[in-house]
Amino acid sequence: MATSPILVYGDVKLRVAKMRDSKELEKLILGNRPWLRPWEATNPQGPNSFAIKTQLRSLLRQLDDQSGMPFVIEVKGQVQGQLNVANVMYGSVSSAVLGYWISPESAGRAVMPTSVALVTDYLMNEVGLHRVEINIRPENTASLRVIQKLGFRYEGLKQRYIHINGDWRDHYIFALTKEELPEGLLNIFVAGTVTTQKYPWN
Repeated sequence: MATSPILVYGDVKLRVAKMRDSKELEKLILGNRPWLRPWEATNPQGPNSFAIKTQLRSLLRQLDDQSGMPFVIEVKGQVQGQLNVANVMYGSVSSAVLGYWISPESAGRAVMPTSVALVTDYLMNEVGLHRVEINIRPENTASLRVIQKLGFRYEGLKQRYIHINGDWRDHYIFALTKEELPEGLLNIFVAGTVTTQKYPWN
């Protein structure tokens, strides 16, 4: 897995995070706490403290051992969020899990669907993975719109899956495999030919 890919489409650019990004990310997160806090993972043993440098170091260790990749999302050169690739598995599984957040300033402007599509194509076409998964709380309507725009397939519900905002929360499971994306996810999204899927809220 290449350690420094740069993925670009239009005004959206994704690059691998560096420790020097911690100050800008911290400013962005702390400035948008009401928007982000309901969806942040917490430690059930507590106490919980916000330490972006510690989190970023952990993510970069995953990059070193090829089990993950932290991307910074830029819009017109300004940092607007993160997209983290985690749980990368090779061989007979060949899959990864995506997690992401975006500033309210860039929400609803196709930034996140574009980012997810860019990373999905990179993982499948360059890294050689077969499957990409995204887990989302049923209450997180903004994130659900992202996967719906991209045609991610609903696979089920993980009950009490991740400790978020003080309690164990259920998560929907969504995924796509390489066979479903012969033209690439970004091309399908841009062309408006995403497959309409059946979702629990339809």
